[in-house]
Amino acid sequence: MNQLKFILLILVLPLCNTLLAGNKHSKTTMFPAYKGLVMAGYQGWFRSPKEGVIYPDENKIRIDMWPDLSEYEKTYPTGLKLADGSTARFFSSDDKSTIDLHFKWMKQYGVDGVFMQRFFNAAKPQARHSGGTNVLRNALQAASKQERAIGVMYDLSGLKATGEDCSVLMDDWKYLVDSLHVTNQTGKQTYVFHNGKPLVTIWGIGFPDRPYNIRNIGLARLIDFLQNDPEYGGCSVMLGVPTFWRDLNADCNPDPYLHELIIQADLVLPWMVQRFSPLLHNDMDRYRDVILADIQWCKENGIAYVPCVCPGFSWHNLSRLSFPDDVKPVGSIPRQGGRFYWQQIYTAINAGAEMLYVAMFDEVNEGTAIFKCSDNPPVSEIAKFVNMDGKPSDHYLWLTGLGAKMLRKEIPLSFQMPDRGSTNK
Repeated sequence: MNQLKFILLILVLPLCNTLLAGNKHSKTTMFPAYKGLVMAGYQGWFRSPKEGVIYPDENKIRIDMWPDLSEYEKTYPTGLKLADGSTARFFSSDDKSTIDLHFKWMKQYGVDGVFMQRFFNAAKPQARHSGGTNVLRNALQAASKQERAIGVMYDLSGLKATGEDCSVLMDDWKYLVDSLHVTNQTGKQTYVFHNGKPLVTIWGIGFPDRPYNIRNIGLARLIDFLQNDPEYGGCSVMLGVPTFWRDLNADCNPDPYLHELIIQADLVLPWMVQRFSPLLHNDMDRYRDVILADIQWCKENGIAYVPCVCPGFSWHNLSRLSFPDDVKPVGSIPRQGGRFYWQQIYTAINAGAEMLYVAMFDEVNEGTAIFKCSDNPPVSEIAKFVNMDGKPSDHYLWLTGLGAKMLRKEIPLSFQMPDRGSTNK
């Protein structure tokens, strides 16, 4: 009998260790499901250089919107001037006070939370103690304090065609779980879950402008690791793919292997920025039809679906530097005072969307930011900026919060954009 007990102990002990090791993640969170949430992407890459001057030269500026700096605790001088002749200033994402303010706004306006973008190069061992990690650390604390959902979104931008694969991201996820406690925060647990599991996003799969081949960078192994590793797994996985991923055409590589990866994952998030415009007749009908067909495909394959919405798009200053022979106009996809944004939110919900992804919270480079921006940008004959169409600086935060209420049926579904009247609240 003693020998039998010893044998049973040997057999059971590894299982017990596995179960104990699975306690890397918190078992509870304030956000046990993505369903019912409006989440935004968060870049956090605007950082002050050592000399304390951001954007010293108007000839090299790469952003198309200017933030409203009136509430920031710390700001830094730029080489640009405002209309009154004063020096235009900018914030740094590296400052804890900046992150705290952004998450305070999220709570104030009802933005449910953000996915923190973590780029491939920032996930490498030699870069893990850089500014990107500091931004994430501060965001985790702010999310807990403000009771906002937060998730990690790995962006494959920067991954080379040869010599690199997704094993770097496996090691980085271990680092984030062990060192930053991303899924087990100090204080209130607010890491976003899906189907009762921490949600991890891998973005940048299937785009034709990427140098890597999705077949040979270990994506299937990464997904399996996140879902099934006994210590660091037990997660749900969302894949960021092109708009026309289902048909494998237009903005998507025609490789059917993409569908194999999507079916292996738990959610799919199509990137829809620049694919639809209020300047095209009945383009919201096309947007609706894409979403309806996507949802049907996902239902047939047991995948959750997250459509993307954005306020507009502008790529003038960046295109002027990167593509001098093809300079884009300012506000090439106009915001129309928020009407384009609201119509997307309404259309996606009306088509059956149960969760939304907003591009983006702080993306002023491409003019998609929803945080507070200014109608008083720097004055320049070279650099041009999108304005707010006379709307208050918090207009898109306000619309996003109402969109979240509409998604959860807390207010009626309405195609007509709400009217704030004279209030700025």
